[in-house]
Amino acid sequence: MNLIGLDIGGTKCAVLFGELSNGGNIKVLDKLVYPTSEYRSPDRMLPKLQNGITEILKRQQLSVKDIAAIGISCGGPLDSKQGVVMSPPNLPGWDDVHIVKYFENQFSIPVAIQNDANACALAEWKFGAGRGTSNMIFLTFGTGLGAGLILDGKLYSGTNDNAGEVGHIRLENFGPVGYGKSGSFEGFCSGGGIAQLARLKAIETFQMGGKVAYCKEFDELMSVTAQDVAEAANNGDPLALSVYETCGTYMGKGLAVLIDILNPECIVIGSIYIRSSHLLISSLEKTLNIESLPLARKVCRIVPAELEEQIGDIASLSVAADKI
Repeated sequence: MNLIGLDIGGTKCAVLFGELSNGGNIKVLDKLVYPTSEYRSPDRMLPKLQNGITEILKRQQLSVKDIAAIGISCGGPLDSKQGVVMSPPNLPGWDDVHIVKYFENQFSIPVAIQNDANACALAEWKFGAGRGTSNMIFLTFGTGLGAGLILDGKLYSGTNDNAGEVGHIRLENFGPVGYGKSGSFEGFCSGGGIAQLARLKAIETFQMGGKVAYCKEFDELMSVTAQDVAEAANNGDPLALSVYETCGTYMGKGLAVLIDILNPECIVIGSIYIRSSHLLISSLEKTLNIESLPLARKVCRIVPAELEEQIGDIASLSVAADKI
């Protein structure tokens, strides 16, 4: 079964061509990438993506009749039922864009859209670490923190596509800011949050006359990234390790809330967790075992995303697969 995926992001947009086998495996066979900055408005990008689909079909010697569905993965907010993109913060000018209707009119085949967290959840559930489960949570844990929920064997997006916005949960009254809220789950557990924690700890160290491995000078504080801190932690720097210990502790608190409420079989965590789980797991497990209900914790696995760097490509194809 042939599928088309459209991955729409603030940095790049991509057209994917993939094949879903009878055995339930998916394979990316072709891809075209366009910088979002060059075709920023939907009036320019949508025709570019349309032409990309046509080009890929030509390269694969196929017609549109050979494609079962088109799946779209895009940052929210959006309305998946109406197929409308609704002013995502990383896509200025994409206001009330009826993207599903646009591609249905162009190609006359089924089209579906999901926000990127939900699309990644479908990918890991169908083709990755969540295969075989009926209740699974996927956490993005990248620049921000969002979740996709698979409940009772299907994607759950809520009344108006706002289910899974777990980054907004406040874990402390004060702390790093994420999702517009101090002390939020995203504030403690995201790339931006790790950088904020690292800066705070660096300021304390500088004021006491100490040195910071991931930031040589005080005036370099604002350029510190989660990757800088991870590199220092992997080299055994105590201050960097303490940043990840704090992140892991609050990750444990946040996961305990999800486990107690949703009782999942599996929580799959992407991006930073794939690369840095060894820096987080000790404090995460310690906190999780204190905070969560033992019977619910016992049946829930915490695992890194299996699709790794391919997840963005497979996510949009998974939306297409789910549509049919």
